[in-house]
Amino acid sequence: MSDATQRNLPAPIRYDPEHRVVAVTGACSVIGDGVIARLEQDRRYVRVVALDVRKPDRPLNKTVFHKLDLTEPNAGARTAELLERERVDTVLHAAFLARPTRAGAWAHELEVIGTSSVLAACAACRLHKVVLFALAQAYGAHPRNPNYLEERHERRGMEGSRFFADKLEAERMTERFAQENPATLVTILRCAPILGPNARNFVARYLSRPVAPVIMGYDPLVQLLHESDAIDAFMLCLDADFRGTFNIASDGVLPLSTLLALAGRVAMPMPHGLAAPLSRLLWMTQVSTTPPTFLDFLRYLCVVDTERARRVIGFEPRFDIRQTIAQFAGTEAAPAARAKLEERTR
Repeated sequence: MSDATQRNLPAPIRYDPEHRVVAVTGACSVIGDGVIARLEQDRRYVRVVALDVRKPDRPLNKTVFHKLDLTEPNAGARTAELLERERVDTVLHAAFLARPTRAGAWAHELEVIGTSSVLAACAACRLHKVVLFALAQAYGAHPRNPNYLEERHERRGMEGSRFFADKLEAERMTERFAQENPATLVTILRCAPILGPNARNFVARYLSRPVAPVIMGYDPLVQLLHESDAIDAFMLCLDADFRGTFNIASDGVLPLSTLLALAGRVAMPMPHGLAAPLSRLLWMTQVSTTPPTFLDFLRYLCVVDTERARRVIGFEPRFDIRQTIAQFAGTEAAPAARAKLEERTR
């Protein structure tokens, strides 16, 4: 960047590492709500700005709530106004759907146009940092996937899935924002499927069924992420500065059959030739909440490499995959991981 260009840039918002102000979009999401709870307890953060269509259910002390609908035409201007008024230095953008919806146009407005509005506001306000919640599953479940997907690997999503297409577009927009606004630090966390007491995503729903369909002849390796570990990862990236993209997941992978057994679920094998048309019918008739494009996650692996997150940001999950599924299913107390969590939150 030339000296002339630097001189023409607006002055950045004041940034004091001991007196932080963070705004969280999607404040009622699993990530948003969990991060707000942590920020409420951290003295370095003097104010938290919760942005969502409804107020979080938890008690708020230093958190200020503003109703914000990212599907409205004036969302960008409204966001910029709030960021400026509250003197925000960092935005965590977590306003994304946890599971597919049939309201595709509305979802696109929320996730793609909404992300555009948030990023435009961040650019206008010259924020110190933007942190984005992204999905590791957006790499897609494909037969030629490597055993471990690194951040450099192509994100292919799933053919015909608007759920992943919108999230991929939001991530690409954020990457372009990072290139066009080098003074603002941008961090993207691609999270494996999140499980925990508050998880509402499609994987959590699948694993909550007493009988779970599986595809005959396939037993893909599966990766998970405990919601407390996910929140830990976001706190690491709010507390310190890490530029770039990072895969986030718990330790270990398990075959789908083992995962279901640990959860105490009954696997119902089906041939793919039957499962595919049946899944389409159930989705079209609104009996199922999961579109047929997701069947490939029951056939092919989508497992990420977390080495970069460990090396650069110091991410060390407290729950491995067995503890994560056991605690989610209520079959085990996961004492070691819980003890670490209690020690951290005292």
